[in-house]
Amino acid sequence: MVEYRIDRHSGVATYVQIVQQTKQALRLGMLRPGDKLPTAREVVEATAINPNTVLKAYRELERDGLVEARRGLGTFVRRGLSTAPADSPLRTELDAWAARARAAGLDRDDVAALFTAVLDEHFAGDLAGQEQHSQGDPS
Repeated sequence: MVEYRIDRHSGVATYVQIVQQTKQALRLGMLRPGDKLPTAREVVEATAINPNTVLKAYRELERDGLVEARRGLGTFVRRGLSTAPADSPLRTELDAWAARARAAGLDRDDVAALFTAVLDEHFAGDLAGQEQHSQGDPS
């Protein structure tokens, strides 16, 4: 089961953090089709956020076709996003890189900025396509 961690200082809306963390768990194969998400009550108890925030995140995930709410049973994963399993060699390399970055004195924000800059360089074409798609451009 996924455990949500809310960063109140990130500037990212709480429900978006839940959506992002759920999608990350789906991508890493930590959540699979048929798995049950924590109930809103469980998330509220663990994170001290408003239950409506959890429900908003779950509704967004449902609109994306990733989960489905079953009345009286809970919210379940419909499909995964797993393309890079959590135990892949790439994850091992990235883990070692992150350890070296931390040992070199970089903090989390430094590492995130560096990693994002490298991602932007390697996936620049993908970003342009996503922006056009999100703006309704059919190309």
